[in-house]
Amino acid sequence: MLLLPDTLTVREATATLRMLRQSLRAQSGELLLIDASGLKRFDSSALAVLLECERLAVAWGKRFEVRHLPPRLAALAEVYGVAGIIPVAAAGA
Repeated sequence: MLLLPDTLTVREATATLRMLRQSLRAQSGELLLIDASGLKRFDSSALAVLLECERLAVAWGKRFEVRHLPPRLAALAEVYGVAGIIPVAAAGA
């Protein structure tokens, strides 16, 4: 499981995505899991990063899930119409 940083805005998006891409590629197993519990400050760039991780998982033939998505980010995903694309792990998973 990979952890998102506490801040993920347009300033951090490229570096965060680069780090996640390298780490996700190195992970074995069929599930790529990202923990967003540490995410405190973010903008719509956080959604773009998660959507790219989902795209990479599909390209690599793996499943992708996000655990502990902050409610404000989930609401932002709804506004942008991408909530159904970012698979959120069930509570307690």
